[in-house]
Amino acid sequence: MEENGTGCFPGKNTIRSISQKNVFIKTYGCTYNEGDSRKLAAVLEQQGCTLVRRPEEAGAVIVNTCTVIGATERKVLRQLRDLHTCPLYVTGCMAVVQRDAILSVCDPVFILPEEIQDAYAGAGHAPAGPVGVVQVCRGCRGSCSYCITRMARGPLASADADEILRETRALVENGAVEIRLTGQDVSAWGADAGSHLGALLPKISGVPGMFRVRVGMMNPETLSPIRDRVAEAFVGEKIFKFLHLPVQSGSDAVLERMNRGYTGEGVMEIVKRFRSQCPGITLHTDIICGYPGETWEEFSETLDFLSRMQPDKVNVTRYSPRPKTPAAEEKDMPDRFKKERSRILRTCAEKIARSRNAAWLGREVPVLFTERPRAGSSMGRTPFYQGVVVRGDFSPGTVRMVRLTRDMTYYFLGEPV
Repeated sequence: MEENGTGCFPGKNTIRSISQKNVFIKTYGCTYNEGDSRKLAAVLEQQGCTLVRRPEEAGAVIVNTCTVIGATERKVLRQLRDLHTCPLYVTGCMAVVQRDAILSVCDPVFILPEEIQDAYAGAGHAPAGPVGVVQVCRGCRGSCSYCITRMARGPLASADADEILRETRALVENGAVEIRLTGQDVSAWGADAGSHLGALLPKISGVPGMFRVRVGMMNPETLSPIRDRVAEAFVGEKIFKFLHLPVQSGSDAVLERMNRGYTGEGVMEIVKRFRSQCPGITLHTDIICGYPGETWEEFSETLDFLSRMQPDKVNVTRYSPRPKTPAAEEKDMPDRFKKERSRILRTCAEKIARSRNAAWLGREVPVLFTERPRAGSSMGRTPFYQGVVVRGDFSPGTVRMVRLTRDMTYYFLGEPV
């Protein structure tokens, strides 16, 4: 390994040097990061390592970082400060774009995300477990004015379709009953290689085995041109009827300042198409409130848009400037206004969610069980990817009819029929 001032920088043998040790891995951020951590864990287990639940038990501590918003960055830095006396390794987005911030609180060995991919490709050992993560693409084609993740993950790089199918088969053979397709923008898959997601999904559905596929977050800009083909592919029995479509704002003026590349009406056309193709489809979206220059009228447009969109869940984020992004040069809004707007948004979102959930209460639906959150209870997913928790121990992969008895806003309690 090379050293440059403080901190050790990655070399091709960094991961290989972690062998025959107890390892603690802490992951922040998105499903893509979770996929990196799972691949890293699989490689380390093959090298004789044992995963442990507490850092004080470990001979190597690995923190997989996220920097998508300021609150997460601060949380990561606090964690690194607390772990600074441990044999510490740091990977993820902050290891790429905010190394100086990391070095201000600790002196770790850095592992670049690409090193994890290279090590995993040579390991030939898929992670075991009921939920598998398949990283279909890295990076994106967008140029959103507020986003630092694109700097960390780079331009779009789609995984080869045959490799995606091979990994899906391996995960299913190792016990996966839910496959989560992930990327910074899943609907961009194939745009750099002459293909598209609508062609990939039927191939994944053709993989033998009893499993379901959750398609990850899709940017309206890249989904719009292939909307019909992807909506048609969602009809497949193995595809969860679940659409994560981050709109970020209901104001076209704000969307233009964000450089998102679409309008609110364009998003609504996507929603209408998927609801027509898959009636009852579960819809999640993301909203950034308090974006630089956002007026009360523009914020009100977002509230109106959510009323029209009727999403089942809204992930609300208060805007935070990210280093070296164009939006960071704009005047930031006082935090008290962001807090108030986020409170209003969450109240609106929860009201919509409860209204939509009311139509499901009392219904009997098939549930695919995927995990046991605690002894004596099991958690699973309906065909519409609604989470359902029931009493009893059901093995992952079990399908049972369940009556939905209680609305918990973003999941249900149920009773096996």
